Amino acid sequence: MGLAERRRVLGYSQEALAHALGVDRTTVGRWETGKTEPQPLLRPKLAELLQVDLAELDALVAQPRATLQECAGVAPGDQGAPGDTDEMIRREFLRVIAVTGAALALTDDETEVLAEGVRRGASADFLRMNDHLWQVYQLARSKGPVAPIVRDQLAALKDCLNGRRGTEAQGLCGAAGDLFQLAGELAFDRNEYANAAASYNLAASASHGAGSFDLWACALVRHAYVDLYDHRYGEAADVLSAAARVARKGDTHLSTRHWVAAVQAEAYAGLGDLDGCERSLEAAEKVLELPAPVHNGGWLRFDGSRLAEERGARYVKLGRLDLAERALRSALAQEALSQGQSYRRRGAVLTDLAAIGARRRDPDQVVAFAGEAVRLAKESSSGYVARRLQSLQAEFEPLGRDHRIAELGAEISALSTR
Repeated sequence: MGLAERRRVLGYSQEALAHALGVDRTTVGRWETGKTEPQPLLRPKLAELLQVDLAELDALVAQPRATLQECAGVAPGDQGAPGDTDEMIRREFLRVIAVTGAALALTDDETEVLAEGVRRGASADFLRMNDHLWQVYQLARSKGPVAPIVRDQLAALKDCLNGRRGTEAQGLCGAAGDLFQLAGELAFDRNEYANAAASYNLAASASHGAGSFDLWACALVRHAYVDLYDHRYGEAADVLSAAARVARKGDTHLSTRHWVAAVQAEAYAGLGDLDGCERSLEAAEKVLELPAPVHNGGWLRFDGSRLAEERGARYVKLGRLDLAERALRSALAQEALSQGQSYRRRGAVLTDLAAIGARRRDPDQVVAFAGEAVRLAKESSSGYVARRLQSLQAEFEPLGRDHRIAELGAEISALSTR
């Protein structure tokens, strides 16, 4: 047992233990991951709270680093693993999943048993907590504070999964596939794309082990977004083709396959394939023919409501400016994108409209739309909107003599992307 396990056994959260000791929660987190050790003056109080003597406390403090290094395959003292907690958790999950044999193929009868097993017991508890965390993530303007909670949940899930077998392990693998997708979203928001890709890879592995095709396909879609962000459109198209094959085995009442098609449209737009893009958009729009609900509000949220803005963005990428502006202005008129609603979505549409203005050499359009997007990025601290605006700056160069454009460029450069 390590420090974290002892804390949980006694019912303390990291926040509660930190408060009792008069330290920050992140300090407790660093103790638990072996990055730092409690100061001598704090040890007697910490031992009292954990109901151990000082010798036992020393053993608890020493345990995390040794265990995590062993799980990661790192020799003690090896400086090649600099204490990356997220990476340690991912490595440990891979080991646990391998030990449980969760990736073994299931028969149809076993799949039915699994579906029932996921609705009860420990996996159901984790799934309820996961649902709550997705809601918190979606409602939070700043996503950063959600990350430590997700990390704690992953640690607890790993402990629960360790040593489980059969359908019980399968249900917990499904919960892990869900939670690692959220962990990947948080990493992506922090511009940590390698961490995001690693989390999505593990989400796909756990989802495969759980026999959940829709969950698996969604993990692949999220992984494709990392490639899209780096403009690796061919690689993204390959991942999305795999996601489409997996999604075809999923629940036909869910929107998974339509979300895959919507993201395939983005990959085709990046490749300059107008016909492929439009075919994919048409396939995505068929989600509007499905009876509600078509998503779960967590790892699957696609309902087709963003297709107008996505169509506009795809046409911008393809250089079809008239088609793009018509679709984007239509999207901007929707209630969901009205003032005070979704900062991220409205900011993205405004940025695309500013891009159209820049390509038309229309400084008035650039100032009107990019200026509002800058205000939204400042009000919401949205790194996503800031990154979209900064990627647009190169297109301002032909308009650089306009002092308004120069001032706008300076404001965009000053935005925080984290």
